[in-house]
Amino acid sequence: MIAITRCHVPIEDSATFTDQASAVLQALSACPGHRYGRLGRTLDDPTLWALVTEWDGAGFYRRALGTDDVRMAFIPLSTLAIDEPGAYEIVAAEPH
Repeated sequence: MIAITRCHVPIEDSATFTDQASAVLQALSACPGHRYGRLGRTLDDPTLWALVTEWDGAGFYRRALGTDDVRMAFIPLSTLAIDEPGAYEIVAAEPH
């Protein structure tokens, strides 16, 4: 499954946000079931960012969100997050 958290970040806060999101990615990477994580910003609107992670399953992702390290890193970003569903089941993928 993939998890996508989109955030609106004022341009002047971009550097701080990047540091905070990197801390979230580092905390998540230590959790069981984590496959990868990325932070991106849309080319069309420099205030719109996406934190994307892939997991072995929804249970791993949900348990990771409950760990102290992840919660402490994620709390500062939560005020910038867009309130929308963020957990996606993978239904098709390109062949490797």
